[in-house]
Amino acid sequence: MPATEYTEKKISRAGTGQRQKLTPLMALRLAAPHTWPPASITPAILGALLALDFTGRSPILLTAALILIAVLMQSAANTFNDYYDFIKGLDTRENSDEPEDAVLVYNRINPAAARGLALGFLAAAALPGLYVVLLSGPAPLIAGLAGAAVLVLYSASPLPISFLPLGELVSGFTMGGLIPFGAYAGLTGRSDPAVILFSIPCIIGVGLVMMTNNLCDIERDAPAGRKTLPVLLGRERARKLYLLLFLLMVFSVLLIGIIRFGFTVLGTLPPLIAGLPLFKRLFRLTYVHSQRALCFKTVILSDLAVYGAYFIMILMHIFIQLSGKEEWVWLL
Repeated sequence: MPATEYTEKKISRAGTGQRQKLTPLMALRLAAPHTWPPASITPAILGALLALDFTGRSPILLTAALILIAVLMQSAANTFNDYYDFIKGLDTRENSDEPEDAVLVYNRINPAAARGLALGFLAAAALPGLYVVLLSGPAPLIAGLAGAAVLVLYSASPLPISFLPLGELVSGFTMGGLIPFGAYAGLTGRSDPAVILFSIPCIIGVGLVMMTNNLCDIERDAPAGRKTLPVLLGRERARKLYLLLFLLMVFSVLLIGIIRFGFTVLGTLPPLIAGLPLFKRLFRLTYVHSQRALCFKTVILSDLAVYGAYFIMILMHIFIQLSGKEEWVWLL
């Protein structure tokens, strides 16, 4: 039977023995907290910083609620992805050598429990979401609904986005672009399309995290019928594009610094210099399945180093505005 013909019912009947309960530790692993910092927490923080820089408004409690919403929605997406990959037979012990990253494969859990957990994450996100909408109006709700729609289409639709060469673009725009946009709207009560432009470093950064996964899983995805971008390009060409996108992310931070904030080098040097060993490793890795864990660790930390440079620029600009000495900008 082809892997894609698996159904939850067939899997739930397979094998013998008593089912395990979904423990809090298993639930945490399904939520994949190692992906939160680059793909949900920092985009939400970017939206808050842009709100503070553009409007002088970024209430702490509201900011915390928006970060929580982003984390819960990403946890739902991560759990749904694991659930659908498992019931379709794409995740097996043969191609999943990390038990912490393949909870459903290495534990006898009813897959429906994982699906329920994903829905629970979405329901939990709705509670702080209601708080935000009541305070800020419908603008952040629109961004949230768009994100939820992508979440469903990514893995649950008849032709999932994860099976197409669009995963990097869609996930990058949704988490790296819509999260800052939604956070900004939630904090200011208004929509500003310019926020998407200022989110370009995050859009690329989130796309790189997804592309890391697809690069390392080429040998698993191709037989399953997944036509991801790395599958279509081949590992070497996809790797070159990957590294080019990373350089573009760094360049976009510097360009935004020149255009918007008036300074670049000194504001970005400390985190970029600190990240050089990571950047060198990023360029040396071959992105095969055996390097998967190391590749993820490297790209996540590299993303955070570049985000750190970007955030320092914004914070310096905010400080200069507060000091009333905007002529200092071009001295930094």
